[in-house]
Amino acid sequence: MKLTTTLVVSSAMALATGFANAADMADEMTIVSWGGAYTDSQQNAYHTPYSEMTGVDIINDASSNEAVAKLRAMNEAGNVTWDVVDVVAADAMRLCDEGLALEIDFDTQLAAAPDGTSATDDFGDLLVSDCFIPQIVYSTTFGYRTDMVGDTPPTDICAVFDLETYPGKRSLEKRPINNMEWALLCDGVAKADVYDVLETPEGQERALAKLDTIKDSVIWWSAGADTPQLLADEEVIMGSTYNGRLFSLIEEQNQPVAMLWDAQVYDLDGWIIPAGLSPEREARALDYIMFATDTQRLADQAKYISYGPARASSAPLVGKHAELGIDMAPHMPTDPNNAKNTFLYNYEFWADYRDDIDAKFQAWLAK
Repeated sequence: MKLTTTLVVSSAMALATGFANAADMADEMTIVSWGGAYTDSQQNAYHTPYSEMTGVDIINDASSNEAVAKLRAMNEAGNVTWDVVDVVAADAMRLCDEGLALEIDFDTQLAAAPDGTSATDDFGDLLVSDCFIPQIVYSTTFGYRTDMVGDTPPTDICAVFDLETYPGKRSLEKRPINNMEWALLCDGVAKADVYDVLETPEGQERALAKLDTIKDSVIWWSAGADTPQLLADEEVIMGSTYNGRLFSLIEEQNQPVAMLWDAQVYDLDGWIIPAGLSPEREARALDYIMFATDTQRLADQAKYISYGPARASSAPLVGKHAELGIDMAPHMPTDPNNAKNTFLYNYEFWADYRDDIDAKFQAWLAK
């Protein structure tokens, strides 16, 4: 029975990719993501079911934080070794603009919703690039040690800059995104004006000056698993990371940590397929993408981590955690109780300004 199902599904997907059958596709894939609890959720929801269905060997690589630089280098060398890459929306835009990611025909290369709604309509406004297939809505926010903040736990983002009330180390991501926005918010810039200020050299210097006030108390992280580990080890009093990593730390590991949802930054995360793959590898990547981004698969991921699925048709299928049995909806960044003061990430801004501000940020770090 499993073999019959495999052949039927694989044949349908093979036709969607333009190949006659699965024999024309590569039998191994390297899928790049962020590691930790997030890759675990993908393994459970996507990789394992797909491998069992097709026999394909999937190799996980946790290099997504370096995806743009590495894909540029691979393309220049003419040796692209990755097949599917998980990136944030702004990085997908850059890769697409540079011709390093494959353009997708959403309505022929992605599955329709169960009721026949096209992929374009089902994903809606989250299709922000011709090369990007969104999986999840997530947020970058802060966790803090409940046993290290005294009798006044933090309630707003500017607690990060308050060393007097909350002495101790903080962890921040080793890149300008989010840090620059939070710095300006806590330096008195109105939420609606943040990107207008940040596009100017003066605004960039203002953000860095605010970050200077806590620089000596910051541990800089590169991998999403870093802050949860630092919090668990009591090396920081608070730190930024992805809300799903904090969910795992709090609910699965029972650590004395709480979420600071104020000024959480919404973002999109999803797949790109690198340009320059052989026909067999490209066909396999497209086959995987059609499977992994259908309505049920995106809902399945929410059983393992608290990120909202990117398809409208997936939302009603989100239920309880696969192991804990708890309702997942209240742990989503989009829950009304958590979304009272969100900050909307500007994809276009960072696609345009990322390289320049990155260089300035790294120079500031090195001082």
